Amino acid sequence: MDDLERMPELALDWHRSGKGAVLATVVETWGSAPRGVGSQLVISDDGDMEGSVSGGCVEGAVVVEAMEMAGGSQGRMLEFGVSDDEAFAVGLACGGRIKVWVEPVAAIGEKHLAELVDARAARRPVAYCVDLETGARGLVGPDAYPDRFRADASGMEDETFVHVHNPPLRMIVVGAVHIAQALLPMARMAGYDPVLVDPRPAFGAEARFPGQRIVDDWPDEALDAIGLDGRTCVVTLTHDPKLDDPAIARTIRSDAFYLGCLGSKRTHAKRAARLEEAGFSDTEVARIHAPVGLDIGAKGPGEIAVSIMAQIVQRLRQA
Repeated sequence: MDDLERMPELALDWHRSGKGAVLATVVETWGSAPRGVGSQLVISDDGDMEGSVSGGCVEGAVVVEAMEMAGGSQGRMLEFGVSDDEAFAVGLACGGRIKVWVEPVAAIGEKHLAELVDARAARRPVAYCVDLETGARGLVGPDAYPDRFRADASGMEDETFVHVHNPPLRMIVVGAVHIAQALLPMARMAGYDPVLVDPRPAFGAEARFPGQRIVDDWPDEALDAIGLDGRTCVVTLTHDPKLDDPAIARTIRSDAFYLGCLGSKRTHAKRAARLEEAGFSDTEVARIHAPVGLDIGAKGPGEIAVSIMAQIVQRLRQA
């Protein structure tokens, strides 16, 4: 998780250590803002700050307001007009308006904040909801706002601000092949935490995948250790049933949102027959995207990786 995304954890730490903490959260903004809705800034009683709500153009004013609210039990809405010159200075084409909800940890409640931090640590999707009129607060799960959770979209629902805290996205790639060399950095650029699984040392070598997380266990053992949840996708690329099939079997009956497998239609037909013989139903086998990737006429490892990444995004956002 990026440091800029660890504001609830930092606020709780500062509050418990006696430094005091106020959380400022973007609730509305102009279309080209450098920090989107849900972005946060945490401020201590002494004015220490981490995070960002605007890229620099309103942080100073937010810090001043937050320090005045230190130790309070109420939240406050701040609204800023940003001039064209100020906007250009922080990388925007034009100015606009930004709304920031500021609330001390005492207003949030240590119990609520601790529950939020625990849910994030356990990779449980959760939303912190606050009624900006009444101050009522609470945590809800994905069933309350399924479209917002699917789209990672915090925002207003009538008078309630819904701040979605989804676990970081993960991609598990089974098979250290040429397509994986293109797919892993692509996944990281798209915001995924990629993991490469291959028990063959010559394939999963650091020299072939510099800077990537490589797990050299057998795929079923690796997936059991990593864990499969609704923010995880799995791609198998080895063509070898001894490696692919155990990973597929683990994934089919998991909460992973996507499973894609390399291979022709003929290869997949044989794969499906093996899985059905092993006791998997037609419905379960139908979860597999195979041949993997969108049909865009891709040729070569790079283009195939693009087609895979596109299909994963489509499945995540439009399912």
